[in-house]
Amino acid sequence: MTVLVHALEKPGLAPFAMPDRFRTEIAYFISVDDKAPPPGEYHVRAVDVASWLDEGVFRLVSPLDSASQAEIELTEEQESWLEWMQANQIERIRISVD
Repeated sequence: MTVLVHALEKPGLAPFAMPDRFRTEIAYFISVDDKAPPPGEYHVRAVDVASWLDEGVFRLVSPLDSASQAEIELTEEQESWLEWMQANQIERIRISVD
């Protein structure tokens, strides 16, 4: 299965294809807003995208110990998706399964 990432700000832009595992990986990249988005829609801040691309990693905070963080190297697919987000100035996305 393929996951399609749709740019909500640019509906005419072709969706970006990601592997099926992206349905769970998206949780690592979403930003928390005061207002919860509709199901299947996500906010990914441009400043975070730039940081992840610059560093080549994202950080996970342990749910058991907030002082502990793990640095996870971006996969090629994640890096390509983030580059697509940055190049097209996208922060709000929706995912669907093809």
